Amino acid sequence: MTNTRTSVILCTHNPRPTYLERTLHSLRMQTHPLTQWEFLLIDNRSDTPLADIWDLSWHPRARHIREDELGLTPARLRGIKEAEGSLLIFVDDDNVLAPDYLAHAEIISQQYPNLGVFGAGRIEPEYGQPLPPELTPLVHLLALKNAPTPLWSNNPADWRTLPVGAGLCAHRSVAEGFRRIVEAFDVNSILGRRGVHLFSGEDDIFSWAATKLGLGFGIFPELRITHLIPASRLTHRYFLRLIHDHAYSHGVLRYLLSGLPPKRIEISRRIRVLLHGIRRGIFSMKCQWAESRGEDLAARFITAHELRPLPALTLHDCRPRTAVPVQQRHELEARSTSVAAGPPSVDLSTD
Repeated sequence: MTNTRTSVILCTHNPRPTYLERTLHSLRMQTHPLTQWEFLLIDNRSDTPLADIWDLSWHPRARHIREDELGLTPARLRGIKEAEGSLLIFVDDDNVLAPDYLAHAEIISQQYPNLGVFGAGRIEPEYGQPLPPELTPLVHLLALKNAPTPLWSNNPADWRTLPVGAGLCAHRSVAEGFRRIVEAFDVNSILGRRGVHLFSGEDDIFSWAATKLGLGFGIFPELRITHLIPASRLTHRYFLRLIHDHAYSHGVLRYLLSGLPPKRIEISRRIRVLLHGIRRGIFSMKCQWAESRGEDLAARFITAHELRPLPALTLHDCRPRTAVPVQQRHELEARSTSVAAGPPSVDLSTD
């Protein structure tokens, strides 16, 4: 295992058997030889241990690993700790990877050494039932992507180029940077999916870590994934929970990284939400109110835990081994824009 370059890390908690079966099948069908990558199935406190159910003998370098701290972030941290590869590829239990996904990831990591993290440019949905029309404007919350050309940047505020967790590819140095930032946060309870809670934000930390190491991030259309979305996620109730929890976790994260405090609910905001409902309808008003409540809860969380924007951090032994070619550096800088809300308080350089 000492020569392993790529590690595939699949984190799951009580997976849907039919979905996980398709995810595993897509990994088994990869054109990249099985001997060239290791596979870690992180069982995040499933009710029935997955090692008792799922046979991984088809892969010569596969391991079942049990992580009993509930939450996607603890599961990913365990995967980072256990993986031996220099390129870590994170897969969710509802992702069907294109057969050439791992092969393309290897090529991109070598062709773009200036990118510390990158991911799928095409994440297409497979819905368990027809999508209700009123939810169409909100499908971006399901982390879907449709980039016709490669996009990259070193501006974490450029949401178009941020890779999401489905199929996210991170170099070891960035994964270790992610670990250090998460440890500095000490707010794992609201980062990433945790049981029934739909918290998020942990994916973006990989891109923040890359920029602090002098690297960029991006998405590539040749990296293709089908996202399996069950009918239970295509309801008003689910989207309202998603909006609320997204605003909650991102409100805290944004404050820690950039010092921008989330907004509290005031009378003026209540009036704006009510007027929005009169103009746009009840469900749209509920979406606005869910976001407002999430931000307000983030503000309360920050106050209750006496959080402060993170001071400068030093990340030892995680400097990228590959220097950024001058031409690629100029190319990266040309695609970057100013970061009005950048995180000046976080520094992962090793100087």
